[in-house]
Amino acid sequence: MNVPGLFHFAFLLRGVQTPSWAQWVLRKQQLSLPSLPLLQAARKKNSLNLLELSEAELEEQFVRGDGPGGQATNKTNNCVVLKHIPSGIVVKCHQTRSVEKNRKIAREILQEKVDLFYKGEDSDVFKEKKTSEKQKLEKKRRAKENLERKKLFKEMQQLDKE
Repeated sequence: MNVPGLFHFAFLLRGVQTPSWAQWVLRKQQLSLPSLPLLQAARKKNSLNLLELSEAELEEQFVRGDGPGGQATNKTNNCVVLKHIPSGIVVKCHQTRSVEKNRKIAREILQEKVDLFYKGEDSDVFKEKKTSEKQKLEKKRRAKENLERKKLFKEMQQLDKE
């Protein structure tokens, strides 16, 4: 059994106990670029150590896009659906009017998803996601503290006026 087949077999046995990263991958099996701001932020680094994809493992389709754009999107097949056959991960990308740009973006997203699928918590994408979540929680905590300080300050001002 080859390595991707082994991971696929382990993926099928996920009912026993799934780690947090596996549940995240399962929820995000089909995604598009706007739904993942983390991937955009992680791509800015350009230092991610991602697994390479071979063209033999990919299945590519061009379908009609949806959403705003009217006749321009309804009559052209510029939406790219890319499937990684060993893992079963599907990515749908319809960011731009250009098929070539959509193909490139879909491959980048799929590469990050496959890396996350195989490496799990050791993946750079997962680490980036965790750090952004920590930063978001810290920002929220600081905002609450500032709000409490403002309330206390206003109360003290009202007491001084009385």
